[in-house]
Amino acid sequence: MSRTLRRLPMGSRMGTLASPGLALLLSLTAHCSGPQTKDLPKGGLNASEANTWVRDNTSLLQNFWCLPASQLPREQLSSLIRSLASQRVALKAWQLSCLANLAARLGLQDDFQFHPPNLLLFYNLSQVGDTNCRAFIHRAAQGDTELLANLPNQRVALQRTALACLGGPHLPLSASDLWLLGVLVCDMEAPQIVTADPSVLKNLLRCPGLTVMQTAALNTLLANGKTQIGPPGSWNLEGLQALGPLATYISPHLWEKVQEAVGLDFFRSVVAACRAGQLSRHDARRFVTNFLESKANSVSSRSKRRTGRSCVRGNITAATLHDDLFLVHYDCTQLESCLGTRVLRANLDPLLQHPLPAECQHVVKTKLAQIYPHGIPEDQLHLIPSLVYLYSLAEIGQWNITSGDTVMILLASDAALDNQTEAVLQRFLDHNGKVTGALLVAIGSSRLCWMSIEQIQIIQPSEFRLAGAPDVSPCPQSRKDVLFAKAHEAFRNTSNVGEYYYLIRPYLGEPCTVLLCLSLIYPSFTLCVTPPPASPLLPRLSSLLPLGGAPLEELQYLAQANISMDIDTFTNLNPLTLKSMGVDSVRSLLGQNVGDLQKARNHPNVILWMHSHNMSDLSEMGLDTSPTLPYVTNRPPNTAYPPSSLIQSSDLSGNDGVSHASGSPPVHLSLAVALPSSLLWLLLCQLPSGQMATAHRTLGLWPLPMALTHDSQTPEHQIQENWSC
Repeated sequence: MSRTLRRLPMGSRMGTLASPGLALLLSLTAHCSGPQTKDLPKGGLNASEANTWVRDNTSLLQNFWCLPASQLPREQLSSLIRSLASQRVALKAWQLSCLANLAARLGLQDDFQFHPPNLLLFYNLSQVGDTNCRAFIHRAAQGDTELLANLPNQRVALQRTALACLGGPHLPLSASDLWLLGVLVCDMEAPQIVTADPSVLKNLLRCPGLTVMQTAALNTLLANGKTQIGPPGSWNLEGLQALGPLATYISPHLWEKVQEAVGLDFFRSVVAACRAGQLSRHDARRFVTNFLESKANSVSSRSKRRTGRSCVRGNITAATLHDDLFLVHYDCTQLESCLGTRVLRANLDPLLQHPLPAECQHVVKTKLAQIYPHGIPEDQLHLIPSLVYLYSLAEIGQWNITSGDTVMILLASDAALDNQTEAVLQRFLDHNGKVTGALLVAIGSSRLCWMSIEQIQIIQPSEFRLAGAPDVSPCPQSRKDVLFAKAHEAFRNTSNVGEYYYLIRPYLGEPCTVLLCLSLIYPSFTLCVTPPPASPLLPRLSSLLPLGGAPLEELQYLAQANISMDIDTFTNLNPLTLKSMGVDSVRSLLGQNVGDLQKARNHPNVILWMHSHNMSDLSEMGLDTSPTLPYVTNRPPNTAYPPSSLIQSSDLSGNDGVSHASGSPPVHLSLAVALPSSLLWLLLCQLPSGQMATAHRTLGLWPLPMALTHDSQTPEHQIQENWSC
């Protein structure tokens, strides 16, 4: 059987998959990805069959991993990378980082124009030449920069390389500059956005979400009337629809300047798009809140408020609820006064199809309690996923949940709070339900984080395999310990160490990924500062905080096995366990990925590890040992699954910022002063709920200063509620 692969013509998907190396890669990923993948035919595939096989097995390519891929010859790895690009296979950061190193080792980086844009984000940017830098940056800027959450230095280097391609930082950004920068504009500050060519709106459409300052910049840009849609007074329906999700960030002040008929037409279109699933409920709710606020000072609104709780708009009927302007005609006070329980019982679904503001959701919950005083029936539970976050654990305890479908509807929605997971699942288990791997996949395997220890313990090891590779980074520490032990039990009999690492990898990490660089947020800027070397606080934290994840012995075992851990997994390891590893052990653990330490050297876990070792030893690894400067970015690091308790930005201009979930009101919290020890990130991420006050008293000299909004609670209470990792 030939071990070579003919060179592919430009645009070809994939050549012959008949070599032992590629067959090994695909068969191993097929084995690890679960029963849904079609087996690779024995004897391999010819070129034409390969295209069909790849198209039908995209899920297999999504389970790509680097250990078997490292055995591929250059031509076959090149073919595989091109296939990933042509099929637009979505790989995760841990897969991309090691794949980038494999490509660089075999000299494939120069073929970047045929590679996935996300892969370019992880390439060694120092090797990008001046002659092809614009082409490289333009293709990389089509990727998802949020994948670099654990590589702060790489993200900064990407910005610097892009600006260098433009001839250095300058204002304003021209249309050609913006064409080059693509999604990289999402990391830029408000002045750069305000002064940019009006085509910057196309760049902002690529952003996963706008910060408070970016939202203000967008509204300034729209208010000056220089964009394609003109000044607010001349806006029409087509122009607003062309803005896409950006229109949901328009401030109430600007909506006041829009012609009423145009605004109402756009309101109808937003509600219709939300009902059709073409616009997220979160985006629709942000728009509705801003739009209705713009109407709050009208004469009719003041009149309605003076009438108190009397129904002045007329009783709500089934026909009323099907009107896309329902929320314009009935504010939350009128909803309470005009909605009868009989109509609500018969029309709950159409009512909840509207992007109700939080106040209106509370009204509906209160009325449902009047209709169902002993708990909502199971068939009605299927209709209320957007309201789930409002229910207490005691109220959930009244529900009868007999079907796995009900569990999936309630928990697969991002509206359910993390700490409601245990209560919902318990009601299912009380009716002889079983938590299977398929159920975990359906509700999002990160729900493992919020199951009780007892619920985790009863899951059969075989179900862990079916659950795939869950993201358990947001888990509280008590769950982390149990999950690792359970996963080790499930996978310990795996035939080889490579496959074992692939399966155990999600359970190795330390859960502090949400607060990677979180020593200061105000309200949309993140500052990562350097922990002091040999801090006397660390031993006290070590005894105070029950850290989990993989123990030192596990990491040493993997280091000896030459598994070449990816940098994304490495940066999520328990920092105090990592601190105990020597330079040689870390070099062995990372293997061919050791160079990625430089891309992540401002990551708090890497900084802590570096400060535990001799600078000369670090220099031998290729690490820059110069003093670490604060790393500033305009948005907090992101994760694949942001926990619902993730801190939210306070929108000073009246917008609701980034709501935590469907139906959830925003949480306002900002840190005004970084913890002097620069270990706030460690403290907050390790501490289980209920021990924050103890930690605060124990630390003594390291207070937790806060700048709280007018409606905020005490600092310790907010930390307990919103900062639990």
